[in-house]
Amino acid sequence: MIRWVDAFLDRPADKLDEAVRFWATVTGSTPAPQQDPGFVRLRTAAGDDWLEIQGVREGPGGHHPDFWVDDLADFNGRALTAGATVRADHGDWQTLRSPAGLPFCTASWRDQHVRPRPYAGPHGVTLRPHQLCFDLAPAVYDQEVRFWQTLTGWDLDEGVRADEFVRLQPQPPIPVRFLLQRLGEDRPASAHLDVSCSDIPAGRRWHESLGATFLGEWPHWSTFRDPAGGVYCLTKGDPAVD
Repeated sequence: MIRWVDAFLDRPADKLDEAVRFWATVTGSTPAPQQDPGFVRLRTAAGDDWLEIQGVREGPGGHHPDFWVDDLADFNGRALTAGATVRADHGDWQTLRSPAGLPFCTASWRDQHVRPRPYAGPHGVTLRPHQLCFDLAPAVYDQEVRFWQTLTGWDLDEGVRADEFVRLQPQPPIPVRFLLQRLGEDRPASAHLDVSCSDIPAGRRWHESLGATFLGEWPHWSTFRDPAGGVYCLTKGDPAVD
């Protein structure tokens, strides 16, 4: 059983400090370097940790989920049966890949159970990173939806645009849900972080003042690149419940 999910931000190792400064600021968190070099957890007084940043030696990085589960062997077995492959076994945690190649990690639950509250930034804006969006080519979309639904057992919400988006919604207090997006082009699968924001224009001004780059806007979200090169979105919503 999945007890908790972290959102992992993978950033180039030479940009790790920039990523940590930016995300610690916009989430009101305190950076906590881990025993393994290149790993930094963001500690928050407003709930249990749910964000971690990793410096990667190759490539531009990206995002992936970490699953904290009751029975690690059983969960990993379920993942393999559903179509995952093992990328690396680190002893007390493992790295796997979905059928389309999206990475995720698994570890034994450490009693995380307090959902983080939104952070209040300047000009009355509140926000909370709350969702990982999996960006999927049409050829792999249906298979990935089946895989992640089977793996998580979460409720599938097709919404009003089921041909383009479906959402996998966990039960509280798990702080991170999944959105699966069918792209209009064939390209490798990837993931990005969505941040629920009470006021996107105010959030944009704040994030740009901290070094983010605005990439584009749509009716319900705006897309940015953080100072370390990671793409993320501010999404319209209520951070207290999203």
